[in-house]
Amino acid sequence: MAKGNIGVTTENIFPVIKKFLYSDHEIFLREMVSNAVDATQKLKTLAEKGDFKGEIGETKVSISLDKEAGTLTISDHGIGMTEEEIERYINQIAFSGVTDFLDKYKDNANAIIGHFGLGFYSSFMVSDKVDIITKSYKDDAQAVKWTCDGSPEYNIEPAEKAERGTDIVLHISDDCKEFLEEQKITELLNKYCKFMAVPVVFGKKKEWNSEKKEMVETAEDNVINDTEPLWTKQPSTLKDEDYKKFYSTLYPMQDEPLFWIHLNVDFPFHLTGVLYFPRVQSNLDLQRNKIQLYCNQVFVTDQVEGIVPEFLTLLHGVIDSPDIPLNVSRSYLQSDANVKKIASYITKKVADRLNSIFKADRKDYEEKWDNLKIFIEYGMLTDESFYDRAKDFALFKDTDGKHFTYEEYKTLIKDQQTDKDGTLVYLYANDKDEQYTYIEAAKAKGYSVLMFDGQLDNATLGLFEQKFEKSRFTRVDGDIIDRLIQKEDVKKVDLSKEDTDKLTEAFKTKLPQMDKVTFNVEVQAMGETAAPVMFTQSEYMRRMKDMSRYQSGMAFYGQMPDAYNLILNSDNAIIKSVIDGKGKEETVSQLIDLALLQNGMLKGEALDKFLKRSVDLLK
Repeated sequence: MAKGNIGVTTENIFPVIKKFLYSDHEIFLREMVSNAVDATQKLKTLAEKGDFKGEIGETKVSISLDKEAGTLTISDHGIGMTEEEIERYINQIAFSGVTDFLDKYKDNANAIIGHFGLGFYSSFMVSDKVDIITKSYKDDAQAVKWTCDGSPEYNIEPAEKAERGTDIVLHISDDCKEFLEEQKITELLNKYCKFMAVPVVFGKKKEWNSEKKEMVETAEDNVINDTEPLWTKQPSTLKDEDYKKFYSTLYPMQDEPLFWIHLNVDFPFHLTGVLYFPRVQSNLDLQRNKIQLYCNQVFVTDQVEGIVPEFLTLLHGVIDSPDIPLNVSRSYLQSDANVKKIASYITKKVADRLNSIFKADRKDYEEKWDNLKIFIEYGMLTDESFYDRAKDFALFKDTDGKHFTYEEYKTLIKDQQTDKDGTLVYLYANDKDEQYTYIEAAKAKGYSVLMFDGQLDNATLGLFEQKFEKSRFTRVDGDIIDRLIQKEDVKKVDLSKEDTDKLTEAFKTKLPQMDKVTFNVEVQAMGETAAPVMFTQSEYMRRMKDMSRYQSGMAFYGQMPDAYNLILNSDNAIIKSVIDGKGKEETVSQLIDLALLQNGMLKGEALDKFLKRSVDLLK
């Protein structure tokens, strides 16, 4: 029997700190199972190279609980260790067997997790004592048992073990007894080990026994993982149903995805994965962090903000790369150079895939556009490089439901919708029903109106005005149509100042008092066939108030009242009758209420009065 102190020195402690920035005790199980999987894969690699000529036999990692003894055991049938290797890989924390092993077998290193030994000491976060009972694959190897109670001291002695491999026995601490519960271990195995490359077994499968009226164990192993998940396979071998089935495995309660992108690259880094475009829900935040990050099929994190491009946090799926560090904090991941390269590659891959779908089947792409739009707009708003790629396959949709690329739409409207100063004016609506009259007025002029009713459309307006040369976006109800796209000087009002003042005052006195709403009255000559009155709202102020809902620094605008302009058409016969005093006394109130009704602002008692007055006017 040998005793000694674990080698922790000034020069070797830093790599440990760097590798072990654990944020949660539960991570120990991932480390233990990862090590066992790694040991198993090492044996397979040795056999492939001809350095191990024995029978590999059954390769699995088993987890077992002994609640009475207070132990959790992780067992493998892998490479095992000699006493000398324990001394080197376990007792000297700064060293790891992975370095020498990968150097010798570097041509096949990608199939190996490569963290053997590094995560072992996470076991002491939940254990009072840890035993390692191990026997090396080497001929005539002697089984040994290593024991440590969490102090620098350890014991090592010969042991009885018939087969090669390693059993790690964790004597769970009193304050961590939750890790002796079957449900808790099942939960952690499903979280961290669901796709590891070697079968992971936890007990036996259970089935319902109708006689006993309870679940009973069967003789079949309960394998909790899929050793060959979909992202590890070649896309050419997979069908649409395979991708949909895998999606339902990851997200059991979600609707089918729109489509997916299979990532598979070997240079300049190694990366595989599948990203899904989900069907859009109303709340952006509920959609974040649905991408799972893996390192060689070992779960790393699902908190991917700052690791993958921000707009891709709305996607679902899996990204797997050996270049993603396994045992470090999120902040370290966010600053890691390899992770940044991966993020850049994924952005390009997503853009390329969307572009190819657009070109291959534009009709299908247009049918999915309403769901796709939020991802693409979010990407363009948050990633300059994505905008440069997406501008060729991002679409506008008009109020008739027709789709156009940005360049196609510019060509469509440039002759009709360029104002007298040479500015191209893009008209848009965000509610087809509420703004129907304004839309029709624009169409009557031969203009096209875009439909901007998405969650991010207001933010993208500013982006488009920055990117599109000499262009302006304005909502179709922002002013009278002749001033939205001013082709010539505004037609002068053919009224004396006295009549204009008289008309303005007549309407001002009848305007309602509304909380956080102000009204301004204007007289304009809009033509005999145009409506007698019309409410408009400043494009600038409306945008600022909309943006204040999402940007805290703009809260000032959110506190300001809504400002509306009541435009009186001096050419209209009804307005002329008000000037002449020939109109009915209720005419002004009726016209104001009609304009309010058109804008969804006439409610409650005011609406009731309007209805009664309308009936009286018909008598």
